[in-house]
Amino acid sequence: MPGPAPDPNALRRDRPSDTAGWTMLPASDYSGPVPEWPLPTQSDREVELWAYFWKKPQGLLWAQTGQAYEVAVFVRRFAEAEEPNSSVTLNILVQRLGDSLLLTIPAMARARVKIASDEVTKRRSKPRADAPKLSASERWKARNADARDAEAPGF
Repeated sequence: MPGPAPDPNALRRDRPSDTAGWTMLPASDYSGPVPEWPLPTQSDREVELWAYFWKKPQGLLWAQTGQAYEVAVFVRRFAEAEEPNSSVTLNILVQRLGDSLLLTIPAMARARVKIASDEVTKRRSKPRADAPKLSASERWKARNADARDAEAPGF
C-alpha cells in the first residue's frame, strides 16, 4: 500500500477513506483466555513466546477474530528466526507475519488500530500546574546565583 499510514491526529480529515474510526486497544496486557497451542508439537521456546505474545494488547483482537493458528505459525517462525544462521527469507517472513498480526507500529496505523496511552505515564510527563512559573529574567537570575554559589570557596 503506497503512501504514508493515516495519521489519527491530522487536522484535515474530509476524505471518504479517512472517515472510518480507529480501534483503540487497552494499554494493559491482554488478560483474557489464551487458546491452546493449535500445532502438533511445541518446543520450550515456543511455550515462552506463546505466553509473551498473547500478553500484548493485540491478543484481544486475535481472540476476537480467532487467530490462534496464525499466532502459532508466527511464534514457530519467530523461534526459528532466532536461531544462529537463520535465513534472510525466514526473517522477512517473520516481519510480514508480525505485520499481519499488527505487531508493528506501521501495520497498526494502516489498520487504524492504536494502543491507548497509559494515563499514569501521561500525567507524570506533564508539568505540574502548581509549579511556579518563572519569567525569563527570574530564570536568568537563578542561573547566575547558582553559578556564583558554585564558584564560592567552601569553608
